[in-house]
Amino acid sequence: MGQQQLLLIVLGVIIVGIAVVVGINLFNANAETSTQDSIVSQGTNIGAMAQQYYKKPVSMGGGGNTWTDGPNSTDFGDYFDNLPADLTSSADADWVVTTLSDSQLVLTASPKEASYTWDVITTVTPTSIQSIVQ
Repeated sequence: MGQQQLLLIVLGVIIVGIAVVVGINLFNANAETSTQDSIVSQGTNIGAMAQQYYKKPVSMGGGGNTWTDGPNSTDFGDYFDNLPADLTSSADADWVVTTLSDSQLVLTASPKEASYTWDVITTVTPTSIQSIVQ
C-alpha cells in the first residue's frame, strides 16, 4: 500500500474514534437529563398525594388541612412512611421528607447513580407543587 493510502486509513480511524467518543458523551448527558425528568415527575406524583392527604378530612384518613400532627395525631411523615415502597423509592432515586410544617412540605430525592451530584427538592404547599434540581 502506498503511503497516502495508509495516511487516509489512519485519518479515518481517528475520525471514527472521535465520533464514537462524542456519541458516548451525548448519550451520557441525555441519560442524566432523562433521570432528572423522571425524578421530578415522581416528586410531582408524591406531591399530589401529599395535597390529597392535606385536603382530605380526618374522618377519611387525611390530615384535615394540616401536614403536621392534626386532630388524628398522624402527620404526613407517618403517612409517607406507610406508602408502598415503590412510591418512595424507585430505580432512579430514594425520597425522604426533609421539612414538615402546617403550610409546607419539602421532599428530597437523591439519585441512586453515584456519579450524579445533584438532588431534586420538591416543595409542596396546599395549592402548588414545585421541584428544583440542585
